[in-house]
Amino acid sequence: MNEAASHAENVRDRHHTLRLRRLGIDTHQEPVIYMRSDCHVCRAEGFTAHARVQVMNGGHSIVATLNQIKSDLLKDGEASLSEAGWRLLGAREGDPIAVSHPSPVSSLGRLRAKVYGQRFKDNELAEIVRDVVAGRYTDIELSSFVTACAARGLDKGETVGLTRAMIDAGESLRWDRSPVVDKHSVGGLPGNRTTPIVVAIVAACGLTMPKTSSRAITSPAGTADTMDIPSMRRVVERESGCVVWGGAVRLSPADEVLIRIERALDVDSEGQLVASVISKKVAAGSTHLVLDLPVGPTAKVRSQEAAEVLARSLVGTAAAFGVHARVVVSDGQQPVGRGIGPALEARDILAVLTGRPDAPSDLRTHAVVLAGALLELGGVAAPGSGDAHALSVLSDGSAWNKFQRICEAQGGMRVPPSADHRREIPSSASGRVTAIDNRRIARIAKLSGAPEAKAAGVELHVHVGDHVRAGGPLYSIHAESPGELVYALDYATANQDVIAVGDA
Repeated sequence: MNEAASHAENVRDRHHTLRLRRLGIDTHQEPVIYMRSDCHVCRAEGFTAHARVQVMNGGHSIVATLNQIKSDLLKDGEASLSEAGWRLLGAREGDPIAVSHPSPVSSLGRLRAKVYGQRFKDNELAEIVRDVVAGRYTDIELSSFVTACAARGLDKGETVGLTRAMIDAGESLRWDRSPVVDKHSVGGLPGNRTTPIVVAIVAACGLTMPKTSSRAITSPAGTADTMDIPSMRRVVERESGCVVWGGAVRLSPADEVLIRIERALDVDSEGQLVASVISKKVAAGSTHLVLDLPVGPTAKVRSQEAAEVLARSLVGTAAAFGVHARVVVSDGQQPVGRGIGPALEARDILAVLTGRPDAPSDLRTHAVVLAGALLELGGVAAPGSGDAHALSVLSDGSAWNKFQRICEAQGGMRVPPSADHRREIPSSASGRVTAIDNRRIARIAKLSGAPEAKAAGVELHVHVGDHVRAGGPLYSIHAESPGELVYALDYATANQDVIAVGDA
């Protein structure tokens, strides 16, 4: 490069440099950059609102969506990032950044081919997942990928290829012991919070179970939401088990991104679901896996036939990565336990672990069945005796003692919080409870503030088969603010059949 060209590039670099200022804007997982609309860089580059912008900070770069500010929130020469952008870029307040037009995302061509009926090749899925994790896909493009996988479907080879791509895009754990066991529920069933109970039972029996959860939970297990991989290793080496939020340890990081889009679209792709589950378990170093498939009219899996198809795909994909898997098909016609929401679920968990007589029996039974299957799969219990073995460990206090040690290793026990605002929803008729709509009862819990508001959610007072009198309580809504309580009550009022009561 000659001297004139070098000088021109240096001038250009200076003119395209901005200083970062932190505004604390949360956009969940989407990287966003904020710049003044009259910024010299915006004008020079022709950037408009919602443009895709490459942001460089030293040797790191991300692609972010541009939001423009027409006020003095940012000074001339300043820019800001959403909290997701700060994390991805590894930037600090005051750092200089350079912005430019990003290179075209070539993997979008592979996605378009799938939309028109072509199958994915392994290298194409790897390229797509790398771009997803790097933040190069907009939410619209992510939606296209999720929709293409659901509408066009993924065959067995594509499912294995997507699973491998999701594993390779993140970190992987390896353990110096075997077997390493785990369990996973395909979801769709509110309150199905068996994980801490199962971990306590299995770890008390000497098996290794480093459990990652698909979302942050409020439990007495200390720093479950913030543990990193070194902390996870330390706890497992000490106590054989842990309960960790998967988003904090970057195992199969594409999964968190895709799940967010799936939930917004309310779209499920069988191949993507299988890849999501198995990639996380392989990345966590699991060798033996129990899969819980709740089946019910308002669960994620609606029929026995659908469960059998999904079970074959899960077990087959797990086997492709050397993981021994067993499927437990369970009753998904209603929520498990009484609490729906982090703190309310945690109270149910503690009641079961401490053996309280008022503990929800369905949660206890379900946890024992899953733990029993793991004990058999891991070679601790003989075939057919796993449930009895798990129940004895729960009943004699061994599981509770182990859970307390795990909590201590993860930063100490925590007391679940209580909501300041509650409202009981009464039955409008006398009779027998004939159905509970899983999706709509979960919606009420969400409107009340859960899971972000840890004390919020729904507390069930009845289950299917129970008899109620007119005016008797069906469930209570818990909220941390009056506004969230009103939101949930409005929906509950408009959906009075969320719990169906028939003739006695």
